[in-house]
Amino acid sequence: MLKTIDSLIGPELLGVLARMGHGDTVAVVDNNFPSYAAGIPVIRMDGQQLIEAVSAILTLLPIDTFNPTPVARMAAVDDPEAVPAVAAETISLIESIENRPISVEVLERGDFYARVRAATAVVATGESRPYGCFILTKGVIRPTVPES
Repeated sequence: MLKTIDSLIGPELLGVLARMGHGDTVAVVDNNFPSYAAGIPVIRMDGQQLIEAVSAILTLLPIDTFNPTPVARMAAVDDPEAVPAVAAETISLIESIENRPISVEVLERGDFYARVRAATAVVATGESRPYGCFILTKGVIRPTVPES
């Protein structure tokens, strides 16, 4: 346990987030997603809902400002235009934390799976609502003191 780090961020996830650079991605997915099939590191957050996991991650990870769609989500197979409640809640949370509108790319299931394979890691949550699957792109951490 460390000061100011959300207690949901364990050592494995902390290490993954710390090693990510600008433009790297992390997938945060529901409990139906085939996490291990992606062939990349999987960090388990079985007892947590998607919204809790994303909230904790965004205490450390800035969302990219250079990429026009720095967040992606999986489209519903039977209704690609639908925005499931879990997706709407997560997008609202991200925009609230980032204090700006965020454009979200909606990916067909197969395209989402392919994009996850290129991510740094998968965070597998206990989210039981379908289509609670997101990919977050890391942004730049700006200096906290003015440059001289």
